[in-house]
Amino acid sequence: MTEYRARFDADIAFANGGGLRADAFRLDLPAADLTEAEIAELLVRHLGLTLVGSVRLSNLEVVEEAHRGSRGVLPERGDSGIVNASSRTLVDLSHPIRAGLVTYPGIPAPVITPHLTREASRGVYAPGTEFEIDVIAMAGNTGTYLDSPFHRYADGGDLASLDLETLVGLPAEVFRLTDAASRGIPAEVFFDRELAGTAVLLHTGFDRHFGTPEYGHGSPFLTEAGARHLVAAGVALVGIDALNIDDTESGGERPAHSLLLEAGIHVVEHLTALERVPVRGARFTAVPPRVEGFGTFPVRAFAEVPPVAVPPVEVPLVG
Repeated sequence: MTEYRARFDADIAFANGGGLRADAFRLDLPAADLTEAEIAELLVRHLGLTLVGSVRLSNLEVVEEAHRGSRGVLPERGDSGIVNASSRTLVDLSHPIRAGLVTYPGIPAPVITPHLTREASRGVYAPGTEFEIDVIAMAGNTGTYLDSPFHRYADGGDLASLDLETLVGLPAEVFRLTDAASRGIPAEVFFDRELAGTAVLLHTGFDRHFGTPEYGHGSPFLTEAGARHLVAAGVALVGIDALNIDDTESGGERPAHSLLLEAGIHVVEHLTALERVPVRGARFTAVPPRVEGFGTFPVRAFAEVPPVAVPPVEVPLVG
């Protein structure tokens, strides 16, 4: 689905005095054909302003661009706007695993070998019946995978201990960071949303390098302050479409892993295709096998994206 944003300068005057000015502001739009007055109303909603006397826009331009999560444009979490629940879209967010795949520099690639070939099975089963049974040897950190607390802490919960309610159908909150000015994702990025119980998905666009040497350098990451904020917010899971949730180029410290996993918050790394998931309204699932004494394993991560109805635009607050 094509998404649109508006770029503009704004002058806002308040009915009880004072004002506010914004230069080169960007705002998500539910459609491309909104009037200037309707865009002004959406701006007021997004900023959560009261006692607005007038809003004047200038240098207005509507562009085709992915939404970033402006408030007042998309339905709030819990109000999915579903038109037809049976017509939901499933978006695969996992990289395929194949023999020789390098996920993370220094971690061995998967090796796939046959245990029973189809040819050999013909001597075991009835005529016309054949099977293939293969053996895969791989590190838990292969492809798109989930970290459990045991990955970081010896006394933390392993994969077999994870509650399915914390892995299946989580409300997804996607943060668009493809044009971020720095690698580190700060706490301030998350300030405008209520995130308790959600899957916070960090869309950096770095997955475009997956499987290439470029993927191992310059990857975006979650800062320590960002991790602390998400722990305090009570999120259920944090995922990223990049090399690591931590900065692997700053030494051996791993504050994001340490803080999140200590709090029982799952970490999913090496996601892909997050550009196909709306900033709000989708449900996220990532379930590993139930392996005892194991901390990390590949998942088939996916998002359920229901069709949403565009909420009506109210009478503009433009004087």
